[in-house]
Amino acid sequence: MSLTAKIPHGEETVTVELTVKELMALAGIRFHGNHTIEVSARKKLNEAIEEKFDIERADEAPIAYQQLV
Repeated sequence: MSLTAKIPHGEETVTVELTVKELMALAGIRFHGNHTIEVSARKKLNEAIEEKFDIERADEAPIAYQQLV
């Protein structure tokens, strides 16, 4: 059984400004003793997704099942 999630406008581009260290952290390079670099990069990506698709936060309302299919 395979499930396919359809993402509206999934091929559109989004621009996110990252530092070189944040980009490296997302690519898998580990900065031992400085976990905040990866956290900062992921936060920027999540904010860009929320802004682009006007997604409500999980603590405000659950995602409707119809939006996932």
